[in-house]
Parts: sequence; structure tokens; C-alpha cells
Amino acid sequence: MKYIPLILIILISISVKKNYAQEKSTLKLAMAQMLVEGGNKEANLNRAVERIVEAAKNGVDLVLLPEAMDLGWTHSSAKIQAKPIPSGSTFQILAKAAKDNQVYVCAGIVEKDGDRTFNSAVLINRKGELVLKHRKINELDIAHDVYDQGDRINVCETEFGTIGLLICADATAKDYMLTRSLGYLGADLILLPSSWAVEADHDNNKNPYGGLWRNAFMPVCKEFNLNIAAVSNVGDIIDGPWKGWYCIGNSIFMSNNAENTSVLPYGKNADTIHYQDVVLMERPARGTSWYGYWSTLNDNN
Repeated sequence: MKYIPLILIILISISVKKNYAQEKSTLKLAMAQMLVEGGNKEANLNRAVERIVEAAKNGVDLVLLPEAMDLGWTHSSAKIQAKPIPSGSTFQILAKAAKDNQVYVCAGIVEKDGDRTFNSAVLINRKGELVLKHRKINELDIAHDVYDQGDRINVCETEFGTIGLLICADATAKDYMLTRSLGYLGADLILLPSSWAVEADHDNNKNPYGGLWRNAFMPVCKEFNLNIAAVSNVGDIIDGPWKGWYCIGNSIFMSNNAENTSVLPYGKNADTIHYQDVVLMERPARGTSWYGYWSTLNDNN
């Protein structure tokens, strides 16, 4: 039996992943900045399915929905109405919409697992299958009474490339360690269901919203040559610690190397869909100790 040298195996694996990602170097993303009514699961899911159908008619590959889009962020109904993933009705409705319309769907939904409740997000493929799930890790202190804390991150391979999944404030963790970790795992695109809100008297002309997120995304997009898409909901917050605030959309897409940024409309009535072409870079796999070494070899030869 002949043994293949370790370095050859590594180079073969890098080549395989690069060719895989080359199958499709771009994808069309629908950023569905939709109204979310706190505690009104039926209306919110109906609205989400409508957005998926509309986006599919416009030829998208992937639809990104907001954080906790079924019940609203920190709404007290989470403890009662949250459902398991993937067996629960919330997931199944989204999965059917993904399958019926032959698109990927990413959504933030509230998950029940035994006696625990999680602020979760899912990525569903064109067949209606769960391919990635994330439970929010960097949850704000005021939400700890509602949600339990996640304890892991991951990525998945798709026909477009490698996709990573986080939720809202995960992107602002100290030193951006969670987004950077997805970069090390090889993410070409990070999806970020979000729920961005301001106080009722916020003046966006005097204090424009969004700088926090652009500052968080930019170093990671540059360092790892990846894309980040964050979609927030819109509408009044009627329950929970931010009762009286309102969600303002202002969703953001930032491209490879932070060269291009798209910002969606601001305001509690800014329900819209934005269509974004996403370029996935054709490059060797990241996330192994050999990546920098092999890149250096390529640069020198």
C-alpha cells in the first residue's frame, strides 16, 4: 500500500474546496426587511411566506429574514409559543416555503428545546432541509430572562460556497471574535438575522443609526475577504424590556474587503425587500494552519 504524504492530502483538499466554490461564484440575495408584530406568530409567518414567494419570483437564490421574526425579540410569548427545530410548526412553515419556491431561506426564530428557550436562526436549503442552526451567544443582558445562551458556531457548504450564521449582537462580541471565528472556518458569507431598535424619541438626522454595525463588519470583511448581510425587522416593540421602542430596519450588506456597502431604508414603516448580488471569492480554503503557508507559496511562485 502506498501512503500519500500529508502535504499532498492538504493540497488536494484545498483544491477540492476551491473547485466546489467555483460552481457558482455569485448568488442573488433577497434582504427581507419585514414588519414583525410582537407575539403575532401567524401574521408574521404569513408575511414571511409572502416575502419568500415575492423574492423567488424575482429569481433569488437566498432569502434572509430578521431575528425572532416569528414572535419579536424578547416578547414574553417566547416562553409559551416557541417551537422545536426542525419538528415544530414554525420551522415547518418556512421549510415548506423554501421547498415550494426552490430557494434557500435564512430566518431568526424562537426555539423550544425541553425546558429551554433559545433565540435561534436557521438556514434551510431548496429541498426544505435544515442545513445550519445557530443559537445566539452574545445576547444582551436584558434578554437573559427570556432566552438561554448558545454555546457553539459552525458553517455549512452550499453550491455557492461556505455560509456562516450568527444573530445580531453576536457580531459585536469582544474583538469581533465570533465573526472572525467564522472567517477562520472558511465562511464566504455570514448571514445575520437582526432586530435593531431605537428609543421613541431617536432623531436619525442628529444621530444616524448604523455606525456600530459598519464598524463591526468592516475589519472582518477586510481581514477574511468575506461578505456580511444583516437584516433587521421594522415596527413597534409592544412588550419586553424595550417596550415603547421601535425597530428601524436600516439593514446592511457589506461585500468582500468592505469595498461595497448597501444600506436599506430607516424607519418603523420601512418594510421592503432589497435584492443584492453577492460575489463569493474563488480562493483556497481558510481555517487551517496551512492556509497562510500555502498562500505564501502561491505568492512566491
